[in-house]
Amino acid sequence: MDLLPAERTSPSLLIRYARLRFAPNRADVVAALLLAGAAVLVAHGAEQMGEPLSALRIAPVTLDPARLPQYAILTTLRMFAALAASLVFTFVVATLAAKSKKAELVIVPALDILQSVPVLGFLTFTVTFFMGLFPGKELGVECAAIFAIFTAQAWNMAFSFYQSLRTLPGDLDEAARQFGLSPWRRFWRLELPFATPALVWNTMMSMSGAWFFVVASEAITVGKTTVALPGIGSWLAMAIDKGDVKAVAWAVLTMGVVIVIYDQLIFRPIVAWADKFRFEQTASQDQPKSWFYDLLRRTRLLPRLFRPIGKALSSLPPLPGKTLALPPIRDQRVVRGLDGLWVVVVLALAAWGGWSVYRYVSVSLTLHDALAAFGLGALTLVRVVVLIAIASVIWVPIGVWIGLRPVWAQRVQPVAQFLAAFPANVLFPVVVVAIVALHGDPNIWLSPLMILGTQWYILFNVIAGASALPNDLKEVASIFKVRSWQWWRDVALPGIFPYYVTGALTASGGSWNASIVAEVATWQHTKLEAAGLGAFIANATADGNYPRVALGIAVMSVYVIALNRTLWRPLYGYAERRLRLN
Repeated sequence: MDLLPAERTSPSLLIRYARLRFAPNRADVVAALLLAGAAVLVAHGAEQMGEPLSALRIAPVTLDPARLPQYAILTTLRMFAALAASLVFTFVVATLAAKSKKAELVIVPALDILQSVPVLGFLTFTVTFFMGLFPGKELGVECAAIFAIFTAQAWNMAFSFYQSLRTLPGDLDEAARQFGLSPWRRFWRLELPFATPALVWNTMMSMSGAWFFVVASEAITVGKTTVALPGIGSWLAMAIDKGDVKAVAWAVLTMGVVIVIYDQLIFRPIVAWADKFRFEQTASQDQPKSWFYDLLRRTRLLPRLFRPIGKALSSLPPLPGKTLALPPIRDQRVVRGLDGLWVVVVLALAAWGGWSVYRYVSVSLTLHDALAAFGLGALTLVRVVVLIAIASVIWVPIGVWIGLRPVWAQRVQPVAQFLAAFPANVLFPVVVVAIVALHGDPNIWLSPLMILGTQWYILFNVIAGASALPNDLKEVASIFKVRSWQWWRDVALPGIFPYYVTGALTASGGSWNASIVAEVATWQHTKLEAAGLGAFIANATADGNYPRVALGIAVMSVYVIALNRTLWRPLYGYAERRLRLN
């Protein structure tokens, strides 16, 4: 039977339609290549983790520039694995602390302590644990390194998310209550979007801050044995140990290239995407841009790939809301009794922990050692307070200026990430030579190394706070010609204050941590040392004197908690009560 003319031409029409409808565009090709490349890199990293531990001795880290791309890939994979764990930790722990007074009583002091515990302190007690989980496998050392990087990222992100949840605008909170949102819907529809812009900036800062300690994370010492994982950190450790300035320069250059790449492909698109969650009632005229984000929005491949995941999530049964809530206790005496019992339990656990440290330390140390450690801690405390004050005076005005200008924020973003990631020990050659040549006092001139990597917490948080200022608030200030000091007093400083407190708190804790690296500087055969608690812990770690390490960490924790409770926590409370957006 002969076909009609229309029927004979229908296949060509179908082919033409298929070409127009389903042919991939340039954006699809780029997205497919990037997805394939990411899959290959993850597979390569997973394969590397499965190798036996003996493979590290067969193929040790070498200062061959041809190996740097591979080392950079492995280091970056470890950092993003730690970042994923930090996000999960942030959403769970920070939300509990913000929503439960009883959980806050435990979590916030624990975060204060954990952010002050140095990476060396974590490695001392966790490497053996992870290596015992995977005996004879490189995976154990990899997990220890990822956990060490996690400890350099998680606390800052948790504090940022906690601060955002505690300063949620009152009218949004009231609207959520009026609509009867379940806990899950409230978190997903209100709290997470409101906290996203600040969390994105703090995630970038945490990623950069992890570079600061990547040397200690990848060059791991277990007893008298040193395990060097292939990566930029172990390369830097070897180059500094050998005094190879050229190799140090190669590592810093590679680190800068890696930061620019993941800034362009990951963080800048996320900043552009997160701009829609800003709390304001009028549209912003200047919005952050990202060429890669615009490219992803034009793809047809990614929506098709993720559509099955979206359908699967939408088909899940809704999470129960109020049905799981316990009936409220009406008797206030019972409530106060339960709260008091919880406080007693927490104090008992803290006393037990302190007693355990005392028993461990008192075997080989005396009261004189403890008093000496507290005296050295006082010197480090002075350095921390002075450096945080100087950094605040410098970076708060600059951060506000950048945050109010999205175009400049895009330009500064990769530069600030690189400077925040710059390891202090890379500057040891210059610092040591300069101090020796100029006969400077190490107690003074080694101190700036403490704030080198942590001052950026203040800058990033202030930029996030200035970026989050509602556009209608800025327009009203402009209409009423609020300028000069009045503008800073009534608009800028109140708007950024909650963010500044988060940045200063994490910068303070990070400075205590960085003191271990900064108060002892070594280059070839020259060693400079500043009197302080950081040098006390660094020397004890180098000598393998674990009771002195435990004493130093315990004293550092006491100082950090005391500083946070007397300064930063009251400022947090003031921001929560008086400076919430409404």
